[in-house]
This record gives sequence, structure tokens and C-alpha cells, in this order.
Amino acid sequence: MKILAFSDLHLARARAADLVAAAAEADLVIGAGDFCNARKGLDQAMEMLAGIAAPVVAVPGNAESAEELVAAAPAHWHVLHGQGATVAGLSLFGLGGAVPETPFGAWSFDLSEDTAAQMLAPCEAADILILHSPPKGLGDLTSQGVSLGSTSILAAIERIQPKLAVFGHIHDCWGTRGQIGASHVANLGPTVNWFEVTP
Repeated sequence: MKILAFSDLHLARARAADLVAAAAEADLVIGAGDFCNARKGLDQAMEMLAGIAAPVVAVPGNAESAEELVAAAPAHWHVLHGQGATVAGLSLFGLGGAVPETPFGAWSFDLSEDTAAQMLAPCEAADILILHSPPKGLGDLTSQGVSLGSTSILAAIERIQPKLAVFGHIHDCWGTRGQIGASHVANLGPTVNWFEVTP
């Protein structure tokens, strides 16, 4: 299964064009949140990505809420936030938003660690975890070296051990990849990222 995954598009038109072009070769496309900026421009972001014909599974970032993304997303997209789905033979579970809470104020779609843990608890198994926020300790460092990852997301990856866990949110760590137990994990960023996952 050839999977194209990205995060943090933030209305970057050239990045969107690259993703749409690459998606022609994808069996599945994953969008790990932050399609727009500060709750503005989500419809415009969806228009930029409208050329993707493959199935898309997406989670909200902290720049758009789950409800906003569900309302704006094309009909062939699956929006997950505390839910699972089976797409193209793969079991997927998604959780969006910023975990833990950001200092950005009312516009940011944030979750507490407790809320995130509760929303992740129903997931007992998944081939792929789609997140917006990184786990604590991997792909979560700011340029000042501050770790902003989520302890509840780390615990979920350790417990579920998906084949792949993808996220974004911390721009300074775009492109970072690593392992948590048997799980391959990646901070994506708005570039073309390819993964092979077998159902």
C-alpha cells in the first residue's frame, strides 16, 4: 500500500500543487492537520487539494477544529478525531488538535492530556495512527530545544504499537523519523512523504 502523507500545509499553494501531483501515484493520502491558518482559509485549502482523487484520511490540526474540517472536506475524505476507520484494507485511528494546550489563545484547537488520553483509549489496535501533535520525546523539539510533545500520545503509541504513526505540529522537526518500539513514527511537514504499509 503506497501512502502519501503530509501535515501543516498552512495554505502554501506550491506545496499543495506538489502534493496533488504526487497523489496520482498514491493508494491512500493522509493529511495530519493544519490545512489553514488560525481558523481562516480552510475552504481555500480544500480547493488547493481538490485534485487528489485517492482516498484521503485527515485529522484536524490546531488551526482548524474537527467540526470545521468535517464541514469543509470533500466527500471522499475521511475526517477522524477520536475515531477509527478502515480504508483500503488498513485500520486507521485519528486524533487531531494540539496536545497539550498551546499558548496561542482562543483560535487554537487544543486538547488537554487527559482529554487526549480519553479519546485515544478506545483504540485497541491500528495499522496507522494519524495525529497532529507529536509524542513526547520524538519530533517535538522547538528551535530552542524545548520538548512540546504529548505524553498521552506517546503512551498510546507504546500501547497500540501501530505499524506507522504520523504527525506534524512542531515545524522545527519536520522530516524527523524514528521508532517507538515496533512503530515507525514521523513528523511529516508539508512536503511529499512516502510510506509503504501492508494491510
